[in-house]
Amino acid sequence: MIKLQKKKDVTKVDSVANAFAEVKTQILGKPIPYEELTIGVMKETFPGENRVSITPDNVEMMTKAGFNVVVQPGAGQRASFSDAVYVEAGAIILQGDQFFDEADIITKIRPPDELEVPKLAGKTLVGMVSPAINSDLYKELTEQKTNIFALDCVPRMLSRAQTYDVLSSQANIAGYRAIIEAAEEFPRFFAGQMTAAGKVPPAKVLVLGAGVAGLAAIQTAKNMGAIVRAFDVRPVTKEQVESMGATFLEVPIKEDGSGSGGYAKEMSDDFKKAQAALMLEQAHDVDIIVTTALIPGRKAPILVNEEMLSVMKPGSVCVDLAAANGGNVEQARPNEIVTTENGVKIIGYTDLPSRLASTSSTLFGNNVAKFIMSIGPQTTKEKGKFQIDLNDDAVQNMLISYEGEARWPDKITPYSPPPVTKKETEEEIQLSEEEMFAIANEKAKEDFTRNAGVSALAAAALLAFGITAQTHDSISLMASFALAGLAGYQVVWGVAPALHSPLMAVTNAISGMTAVGGMLLLAHGSSGSEGLIPDSPAHLMGAIATALSFINIAGGFLVSGKMLDLFRRPNDPKDFFELYSIPAGILLAGLAASAVLGLGDLSNVSGSVAIASSICCIAAIAGLANQETARTGNVLGMAGVAFGLAATTADMAGVGASASAFQQVGLLGGIGSGIGAVLASGVGPTELPQTVAAFHSLVGIAAMAGAAGEYFGNVGTLDLGTLTAVYLAIFIGGITATGSMVAYGKLAGMLSSKALSLPGRDALNLSMISICALGMASFLNPSLGGEILSVDPETLRLGSLATAAGVSSILGLHLTASIGGADMPVVITVLNSYSGWALCAEGFMLGDPLLAQVGALIGFSGAILTWIMCEAMGRNIVSVILGGAGTTQVVSSDSKTEYEGEITIATVDNVVETLLEAKKYHDCSRIWPCCCTGS
Repeated sequence: MIKLQKKKDVTKVDSVANAFAEVKTQILGKPIPYEELTIGVMKETFPGENRVSITPDNVEMMTKAGFNVVVQPGAGQRASFSDAVYVEAGAIILQGDQFFDEADIITKIRPPDELEVPKLAGKTLVGMVSPAINSDLYKELTEQKTNIFALDCVPRMLSRAQTYDVLSSQANIAGYRAIIEAAEEFPRFFAGQMTAAGKVPPAKVLVLGAGVAGLAAIQTAKNMGAIVRAFDVRPVTKEQVESMGATFLEVPIKEDGSGSGGYAKEMSDDFKKAQAALMLEQAHDVDIIVTTALIPGRKAPILVNEEMLSVMKPGSVCVDLAAANGGNVEQARPNEIVTTENGVKIIGYTDLPSRLASTSSTLFGNNVAKFIMSIGPQTTKEKGKFQIDLNDDAVQNMLISYEGEARWPDKITPYSPPPVTKKETEEEIQLSEEEMFAIANEKAKEDFTRNAGVSALAAAALLAFGITAQTHDSISLMASFALAGLAGYQVVWGVAPALHSPLMAVTNAISGMTAVGGMLLLAHGSSGSEGLIPDSPAHLMGAIATALSFINIAGGFLVSGKMLDLFRRPNDPKDFFELYSIPAGILLAGLAASAVLGLGDLSNVSGSVAIASSICCIAAIAGLANQETARTGNVLGMAGVAFGLAATTADMAGVGASASAFQQVGLLGGIGSGIGAVLASGVGPTELPQTVAAFHSLVGIAAMAGAAGEYFGNVGTLDLGTLTAVYLAIFIGGITATGSMVAYGKLAGMLSSKALSLPGRDALNLSMISICALGMASFLNPSLGGEILSVDPETLRLGSLATAAGVSSILGLHLTASIGGADMPVVITVLNSYSGWALCAEGFMLGDPLLAQVGALIGFSGAILTWIMCEAMGRNIVSVILGGAGTTQVVSSDSKTEYEGEITIATVDNVVETLLEAKKYHDCSRIWPCCCTGS
């Protein structure tokens, strides 16, 4: 004898019976931990029944949840599940009275017979009972206090009840098997053939009733090559029938046969006459008829009468799925094949699901196991505890008997879906032409006023720049900035929304042009340097900027390439990007020839290559406008950065950089590129967005390092414009660096996705911005604070710069942390725009048109993209930029949150299982529930 692994409490008559004992409210009894309950799987004794109610896979799932499971010997043998497999899954094999002594909840498919009924006294039965048909059995079970969950009483209009709906899962198999049985008896091919020996026409199949079973029959017949037609009294099924490639037959009389609970209702006499005429016409033509119509609690309606049978061709087949309830076909007899006088075979098998026992048992077991495990947690939300709660619509409808009290049908409230709320119709106001013209004029005035205001501000800014500019080169630089910004503004509007993330990745990689600043820092003042180790603060900052920029460039473009690969379709034409090496080679070879052979003026040639760099960067964003050119855009971005770095290398030679400076750039570039490639290569598809945010942070740090290096290398000699650019580069770089780090942490799940809500959030942000503004004032004009602090101007400037770096970093952290995780995509676009402005600041700082152009391109495109995403997501752009400013802060409270509506508990395991089942099995959810047999 096998010993049970649980200790049975002698004082416990039955755990489930105790749960039913305290019936005073909608919640019956106390919650029972799964560990105290035993599921019993009975062997089916009905003749010809090969299925089993719970399979080994279900046993494994239920024992993992905490249930004990006992199984009668040989319960799954006829469904190809041996006792050994059940034991391996965690069940215990028990026989005789010991099985019934240990089991609390007993599962079964067929209603219990007269020998089994007494053994169920005081137990809970989960199975098919059909109380409307088996009224005597129902009465007997109730009187002996058998608590009954009738699976055939599932509330079919409850959407989540599809998970427990054994009727539909078995009807699906019945429909499939009906065609298989028809093919067995039909004397021809299903699919037509044209051979040298002659032509064989395809079989013509008519399916009556387009429910789950009917649709399964349609699909199977179509797959076997037959011509399929279908008829149903419910017009709503037409779309499903036609979607499977079948022809939907219609009666000329318009009448909707949709009944309560999703079943078909009985039709009018006029409709029946028209239907009979249509069916008679079809009977002349078709070879196979499958009938699936049932009306709950009533004898199955006759759909194929004697007249129809008499006109069918010899060898034709009728499969009656309603034979158990009287049949839809005249002469049909349960579990028999009847042959009419004219040679038509009528198949009346009632065990069609049982003829595919393994699959039927698997689906049935899934239904039963999920239903049992939902009793309690579905409404109480207490995982691992069985609790009968009549507030659960599924339980309330399926619990037909408890503690000797019959609940069906009088004490059960049939489930009805909530009524669809009709939108209040808005009253249409008819406007006259004069009123419409006035409204149009007012709108046009608003648009012109807004545009005039923006233009006035731009005009004032340009005038102020012209007044304060100290050289004509600054004016040329501003022209490059403005034109590049306009180009970025124009091209970003054409980018498809699905490609916004790749766009951010590409522009982030391009923003790695901060390497230009680092390379120039390494070049300046390097004539006396011979080693690879930076020998001054300026060179050290240049080395940091160069290394971090190359990490971003290599990693950024690899990430953007991975993103675009996700959009690649199998039938997309091959890319021949290697051909682009021809124009690229011409440009770079010409630059090398100018440097080595003295061909032309090197500064002019490098300037031409820099123009090509700007054009490629603009074209990269334009290329991301659609999927067909997106990968080309990524390649153009790479080319643009490559041309920019090549032009900068030539500029290094032009300022007399030493060999060691070139060696440093080569070493730092190689190491940085290697690190970036390694980091990006290990990133999976779901980690790409946060990786872009991580690379953003490197751009911010590189911008800060470049600005600091420029200041350290030219202390006391920088003009006002350059000092302004230095300070802004550090301020923007600090926000970009720490803000991107927080965005990465939230997207990667390393930080909470909740918005940080510190007291006085907006005041904190305003205070930090004010401190940075005061620091900028003292940095540009040390005399403002020098007298108060009694320090020399350069010390004050250095302190102001350090303060800006620290405070802006804290500001970036707080601004981003104050935004919820759901808005991180918008935040990343803001930070992307910031990296462009930091690049612009470097361009003005170094007097480099390339950096000003590329920075303006990224800055403006990022700003427009931020606005587009804010509009699409219903966010206020100013609020996002300022860390949630203007929004209500969430105040923490100890009170529990009350949830309204239906809450469904989901775990990783059951979501994976659901997805796998959705892929594996035919999906009838679009038309569920239906009128077919067992459904």
